[in-house]
Amino acid sequence: MSEKKKSLNITDAEWEIMRVAWTTKETTSKEVTEILNAKTEWKSTTVKTLLSRLVDKGMLGTTRNGNKFIYFPLVEERKSIEALSEEMLAKVCSKKVGKVLESIINESLLSFDDIDELEALLKEKRKSAVKEVACNCTPGQCQCHLV
Repeated sequence: MSEKKKSLNITDAEWEIMRVAWTTKETTSKEVTEILNAKTEWKSTTVKTLLSRLVDKGMLGTTRNGNKFIYFPLVEERKSIEALSEEMLAKVCSKKVGKVLESIINESLLSFDDIDELEALLKEKRKSAVKEVACNCTPGQCQCHLV
């Protein structure tokens, strides 16, 4: 069993800011506003508020350079994606995780390399597969017990 990861507890808007921070490694509120301008219509005050929240949540660090603040990620993108995946899968019945993954794969554009990696992962995962996954729900949260 994997070590329990800390919940991200960030909003979709904050996630957008983090994507910029992960890409640029260091950024300013002006740069974030410019980068996200094509996707959002956020004013600089909105971006500054979101950056401040991410600093408060320990997701971003900041240093002062003259009259500008430079923001940098304190958490790795990969670990954040893993935590997001765990949070999402924790919200569904264990018996339905396979269907969730199937849906994600069906809805995603994948490269040949992605597919090769998934096939290798599934081949390895088969070694520890079980005949049937047990339900992890509190009675009344799913219909597994009715089947």
